[in-house]
Amino acid sequence: MTNKDKRNARVPEGAAFVRVRLVRSLIGYPRIQRETAKGLGLRKIDSEVVRPNTPEVRGMINKICHLLKVDVSEEQ
Repeated sequence: MTNKDKRNARVPEGAAFVRVRLVRSLIGYPRIQRETAKGLGLRKIDSEVVRPNTPEVRGMINKICHLLKVDVSEEQ
């Protein structure tokens, strides 16, 4: 994955909510990354959650951005 792809997964600060989808398997990744996905509420591939755009959630997304697809949403 290139740096450009990783930058696309990052979340701008102006959005109210973010829609996060797990697009890659967690198998083979460190335990802390698996726990971060679990903390976001992601379990299986293609599972999707909507979370508020807070610094804590953005930090979790940035930690596992290579596994996610992120969309910005104004509504929940």
